[in-house]
Amino acid sequence: MTIDHLFQQTLEANLALPRHGLITFTWGNVSSIDRGSGLVVIKPSGMPYESLQACHMVVLDLDGKIISGTCRPSSDTATHLALYRCFPEIGSITHTHSRWATVWAQAGRELPVLGTTHADYFNGPVPLTRRLREEETSSDYEQKTGEAIVELFQQNKLNPMAVPAVLVASHGPFTWGRDAAEAVLHAVVLEECAMMAFHACQLNPQLPPIEDHLLDRHYRRKHGASAYYGQKP
Repeated sequence: MTIDHLFQQTLEANLALPRHGLITFTWGNVSSIDRGSGLVVIKPSGMPYESLQACHMVVLDLDGKIISGTCRPSSDTATHLALYRCFPEIGSITHTHSRWATVWAQAGRELPVLGTTHADYFNGPVPLTRRLREEETSSDYEQKTGEAIVELFQQNKLNPMAVPAVLVASHGPFTWGRDAAEAVLHAVVLEECAMMAFHACQLNPQLPPIEDHLLDRHYRRKHGASAYYGQKP
């Protein structure tokens, strides 16, 4: 993929966020990485979506050095870069403050698997990071946020491509995928699952999570060598 295609895909993914109702004002961003060159394209900080164009996107390397672009990159850039460095399968990352997913993050609860919609996309609960300590928020805050996500996945031996989402405690959701379209897709699905789970728990506070056999069946219908959902390429 050329860098121009990466620009366009990342722009389109960012513009999809308001269309899907995932952001308010400028509360979100999408980035993508070209693994061949190690270059990352990300939305500029605080740029209104109605005026966002490809020329506004910023290109950085994995060390955070700006390669091209005149705008300041997203304030969440260091979090994105931390995930790209540690999870080589990831091709794109989406961050929002979407309402229902952020409710779970602010409540300090992981998102349980309560039904097959969740199981179709996330092979287990969407995990919640620990709260950041004062020394982590006072210096390199966004970098420390990324490190907390990586720590969570590594300590719990989670496959980031099987559970392509996380809730950052007191903050909000990050999702990712092989490309920008998939990263946004996971953000949309996460928001819908968070909304459904919230209401299901209101209706039945003692609701148990989905049975492991049903979770496994639904996840593997869409993923892996035995997947049979949809059409063959």
